[in-house]
Amino acid sequence: MQKVDLDSMSIEDLAQLRDQATEKLAEKVASRQRELAAEMERLSAYGKMTKAPAPKKEAKDLKDVKEALQPQPQAVKAA
Repeated sequence: MQKVDLDSMSIEDLAQLRDQATEKLAEKVASRQRELAAEMERLSAYGKMTKAPAPKKEAKDLKDVKEALQPQPQAVKAA
């Protein structure tokens, strides 16, 4: 993986990098969720689970993941 000098990047470039990383992470999380849902479905056939939840639509998953990955505003402490 290419090393990136974060100190030399502009704020706009850093924000774009954050957005790209968030997007990629959301895609990977949604993919893993689908894999786990499929595995739960296979296991439910053996009676290991009572019922596997239906997998959500990908667009909804990505939206939920992206929202969860957004930086939370930090409260400013009074001096």
